[in-house]
Amino acid sequence: MAALGNPEMLTRKIKLWDINAHITCRLCEGYLIDATTVTECLHTFCRSCLVKYLEENNTCPTCRIVIHQSHPLQYIGHDRTMQDIVYKLVPGLQDAELKKQRDFYQKLGMEVPGDVKSEMCSTKPHLDPQRNGETKPEDTSNKETTEEKQEEDNDYHRSDEQVSICLECNSSKLRGLKRKWIRCSAQATVLHLKKFIAKKLNLASFNELDILCNEEILGKDHTLKFVVVTRWRFKKAPLLLHYRPKMDLL
Repeated sequence: MAALGNPEMLTRKIKLWDINAHITCRLCEGYLIDATTVTECLHTFCRSCLVKYLEENNTCPTCRIVIHQSHPLQYIGHDRTMQDIVYKLVPGLQDAELKKQRDFYQKLGMEVPGDVKSEMCSTKPHLDPQRNGETKPEDTSNKETTEEKQEEDNDYHRSDEQVSICLECNSSKLRGLKRKWIRCSAQATVLHLKKFIAKKLNLASFNELDILCNEEILGKDHTLKFVVVTRWRFKKAPLLLHYRPKMDLL
């Protein structure tokens, strides 16, 4: 027990090279960006790399297990914990990625989405170049001002990248929405839409619904941004989604 009081015995330095295999994408061999995990085997890749790979394959790139015979994209999910770990371990990676995103939108003459702006602002105050990238001590004198600023910025995701959606009913067993045109955060998930529709239609449970895009049932954990990128990439807004009573597939 005495050893627990000795900080030297609790500190162990590990070289980044020793853990590279755990934080890099097997497909592009770079550090994980927008980390996405296969739910079947828990192997993780960059989202763009995995989506592109699964357009022509249905197996995991690492272990070759079949993810799903026909709809493998429904069985992958954003791994926020892994991405946070990668950003903490690799100096400058998050700043470099955010800069690439900002330059991309500026090159196309498009406004930088709110979620990218907010991430850029949140990373700047934490790094001090005079301390070789170490975390700068928090200035307690500005703490109250910062808290007030956060309250003002709490705009319920209105500053996020937005997605325009048209929700159509394709079943005679359910009624259509009075207002089928909605606009919401690109970070919202299919599950959020299910809960929204269920509330508007006074359904007993949102689990009674299926939401489809291009006649494919969408996974509940898919974000709207993911749906747009993978199923509505070359089509004009709004994103057209259909809802119907849940069907039990035998």
